[in-house]
Amino acid sequence: MHKKLLIILSIFTLLLTNVKSDEIVIKQLKKGGNIVFIRHAIAPGGGDPENFRLNDCSTQRNLDSQGIEQSKKMGLFFQQNNIPIDKVLSSEWCRCKDTAKFAFKDYETFNALNSFFSSKFEKNKEKQMKDLNKFLNNWESNKNLILITHYVVILESLNKTVSSGEIVVVDKNLNYIGSVKKY
Repeated sequence: MHKKLLIILSIFTLLLTNVKSDEIVIKQLKKGGNIVFIRHAIAPGGGDPENFRLNDCSTQRNLDSQGIEQSKKMGLFFQQNNIPIDKVLSSEWCRCKDTAKFAFKDYETFNALNSFFSSKFEKNKEKQMKDLNKFLNNWESNKNLILITHYVVILESLNKTVSSGEIVVVDKNLNYIGSVKKY
């Protein structure tokens, strides 16, 4: 019985900590001036098919119905919490553009957010990261900048592993504030 009570208390503490953590992130987002990295929503599979073509979504890994719903819930999270948004930038990959479209409707593509996971694109990594860092260093706003991108870009930028649809909030200097994973 004692062991069960300890397990229940541990689960309750974990849930309470996650709620408190979300509240801190929401409060920071409402202040504005943050950079928000979002890994694209659920797109089954891994990497990109061999026949990948940037301008042909049928050759890419795409959002499934769960990923579309996840994207819509992300957008609701920002709306319901009245989080100010400066702009939404997306990778040129269809799964990122679709995440942006379903979550925020208005977005622009930015090739520095593209994936460099596959050997076909890894040669772009250094230039992309340089371009992304230059853009972020010059970005100024009292609203939040939303970047919808890929696992590898977030890992390279923040040294953080993320799941599909995870929202990672950092300050202007890329210092980690927190993340929201409830989608």
